[in-house]
Order: sequence, then C-alpha cells, then structure tokens
Amino acid sequence: MNNHDREKDNAARRSHRVIAALNREQVDFLDKLGKDALFSSGVKLSRTEILSAMVDILRKLRVSGEGLASRDGLEERILAAMKQSKGGKLHE
Repeated sequence: MNNHDREKDNAARRSHRVIAALNREQVDFLDKLGKDALFSSGVKLSRTEILSAMVDILRKLRVSGEGLASRDGLEERILAAMKQSKGGKLHE
C-alpha cells in the first residue's frame, strides 16, 4: 500500500460527530448495554461504540434506504434483513 492509498484509507476511517436526538428509554438502553459489558467483561462500551457497531451491522446486512418513507418501514426492513441473514451470511 503506497502513501496515497494509506492517506485515503485514513481519511475514510476518520470519525465525524453526529448529534442524535434519542428519548430517555433509548439512552437508558444504550447505557445498560455499556454497563452490562463492563460488569461482565471489565470493558465498558460507550454509546458511540454501540451506535457505530449498529451502523456497521446495517451495512453488512446491506440495508438500503431506497424507497423508504418512514421509520416503521426502516424497522421492518432491518428485521427482514436480520431474518434473511439468520444463516450468518453478512456481507463485508
């Protein structure tokens, strides 16, 4: 890998700040996931790490926004993709 390729790879990996409006229940759920990890493994997962993992899984499931008109539609699409991949067939 040459310097130009490394620079492009590093640029693609840079984090960007995203502000999300979540309700109290959603925030509590993220915090519980992080604390469960801490108490069971000794390593706490941050809200950002959890959300980032969720985005990565959606990409691997190849969830698309094409034709979506609502949050409910997105939830249905995610559940369908999860059911379809039950055999463990995730895409990189």
